[in-house]
Amino acid sequence: MSNATQRTEPSGLQVLRGRLARFLTARSRRWKQAVMIGTDCLLALVTMWMAFSLRYEILFVPFDWRQVLVFALGPGIAIPIFVRFGMYRAIFRYSGIGATAAIAQAIPVYTVIFAASVLVLNFAGVPRTVALIQPMIFAWAVVAARGVASYLVASPADFEPRSTRERLLIFGAGMSGIDTMNALHNSRETRVVGFIDDDPRKANRHIRGMTVMSRKAAEVVLARKEVDGVLLALPRVSRADRNRILEWLRPYAIHVRSIPSVQELVTGQLSVSNVRDLDIDDLLGRDVVPPDLDLLMPAHAGRTVMVTGAGGSIGSELCRQILRLRPKRMLLVEQSEFSLYAIDQELAKLAEHERISVDLVPVLCDVRRFERIERVMTHWRPSVVYHAAAYKHVPLVEFNPGEGIGTNVFGTLNVARAAARSGAARFVLISTDKAVRPTNIMGATKRFAEIVLQALAAEKSVLFAAGEAPVDIATVFTMVRFGNVLGSSGSVVPLFRNQIAAGGPVTVTHSEVTRYFMSIPEAAQLVLHAGMIATGGEVFL
Repeated sequence: MSNATQRTEPSGLQVLRGRLARFLTARSRRWKQAVMIGTDCLLALVTMWMAFSLRYEILFVPFDWRQVLVFALGPGIAIPIFVRFGMYRAIFRYSGIGATAAIAQAIPVYTVIFAASVLVLNFAGVPRTVALIQPMIFAWAVVAARGVASYLVASPADFEPRSTRERLLIFGAGMSGIDTMNALHNSRETRVVGFIDDDPRKANRHIRGMTVMSRKAAEVVLARKEVDGVLLALPRVSRADRNRILEWLRPYAIHVRSIPSVQELVTGQLSVSNVRDLDIDDLLGRDVVPPDLDLLMPAHAGRTVMVTGAGGSIGSELCRQILRLRPKRMLLVEQSEFSLYAIDQELAKLAEHERISVDLVPVLCDVRRFERIERVMTHWRPSVVYHAAAYKHVPLVEFNPGEGIGTNVFGTLNVARAAARSGAARFVLISTDKAVRPTNIMGATKRFAEIVLQALAAEKSVLFAAGEAPVDIATVFTMVRFGNVLGSSGSVVPLFRNQIAAGGPVTVTHSEVTRYFMSIPEAAQLVLHAGMIATGGEVFL
């Protein structure tokens, strides 16, 4: 393994080959096609001469015009057939099994036509065995010529100094690992030097000259710092198994990255070559809890659903998951024009991709404006309201208490009041664990909002304003408190990531603190589940 990972400078031959590769790749496509057609013509003539020489057991020299005509038949028949089978459309740098398959189809056709022509002409001095010998030699020559062409115009990354390229081990010697290695073959930045796999049947085997190591063998390489990083090519592995691998790699302080998930590859969001840092969801330490669709689908399918703060981290994920529950209409309420535009466009593409028929209604609205929010809800009459609009950055709300109170308290009251007046069946507030015995203004405003909803849930009829008729409360009001949501706006994870990228330090509350996380999809699912099982006034944790 040490030989495989040793950093060496390119040899003189590699430098020369690199210059030749750059010269050839700089030529136009038609120039290269003309060269390959000329090469195939030459190969057809040379292999014809070899076939005659083998048949006559001498260095053959044509002595008759009919033999010259047979020589001309070779390229005259081969080139049109090769064109028909697309052999000159291939990009030789990346040609592989597909190009070989085209040759395997074209050569038999060439053999049949050439042999039939020789037999029909039946020229004196032209042995019939030439019709079989020449195609066989010709096939090998064409394959070899493609191999040489692929070698000469190989990726420029092959000629980069190895000392400047990151050395990677791929964890997983299955199809995903091999596909990843092939995708990284042309990279200027990285160089795959081996594989790690837990399957004992693969240990000490070789893939394209690189060793598949067990964990025990890989530990030696990692301890010697012979590689710069490990790439996890395990798109189908469970999160628990992934975390065990990360824990195994932790002592070596090595850069660990991942390839996209199978879902991202299938939907075309990413390609195998999109190597990336580990997803923050890998910090969960457990598998993501799946949603209960039997519970969620009846309350959303074919109905009108409203989400406030639809452009935020939690609100946008709520919208994505609600969309998959196939509502009739979605009201996207957001005060930020750009955020509203972004989530509206994303949901439209998602609905088109998954063939979901839904009416998306983007609503620019500040929840502090009761008249506006009431008009929207009275007109569209949503069955379920998810209230995610809030200011939740603790330090910012601390410096701007009036804005925090206006949005988090009175904004919640406005939306809840409009929901009750429009006859919404359910109302779910996204709250926070900071509402428990709050020690800051943000937590206090969210606790105040909870008290507002609990008060409404406890009443059968409410007089919201003097001069108005009392409103009968038929809406089920409930609240959901979150802790740390990975990647959400205000989460500690982006802060920690930026601090690490800047070289530290990482600011934590206490060296022995334990934080409990959930993913954004889990947080959204918790909101959906809470709304369905609530009977009124509950606070779900």
